[in-house]
Amino acid sequence: MLGTKYGAVASAQTMIYMRDLLPPGSQWASFGIGQFEYPMLAQSLILGGHVRVGLEDNYYLAKGVIAPSNAALVEKAVTLMRMMNAEPATPAEAREILGVTN
Repeated sequence: MLGTKYGAVASAQTMIYMRDLLPPGSQWASFGIGQFEYPMLAQSLILGGHVRVGLEDNYYLAKGVIAPSNAALVEKAVTLMRMMNAEPATPAEAREILGVTN
């Protein structure tokens, strides 16, 4: 968790440091709180991690614009991902990545 009072600083340097502490080949994800949600999403993609968004982390689509739903935050995240030539995992792909069986 990046960008909270008792979490890690929301910066590229912090994320790189934390990623580099993981064993090689690890699956990882990160997320930012509030205004850091989308910058940290982009940074995670750049560094090879997975992402997540949600109203539990951020209420806003943009400065002063309250998100009408969680789906609106996800749509913004998908748009950003696609601008970065990344595609979100399908439910089946997510289960495979996480090692979850039906």
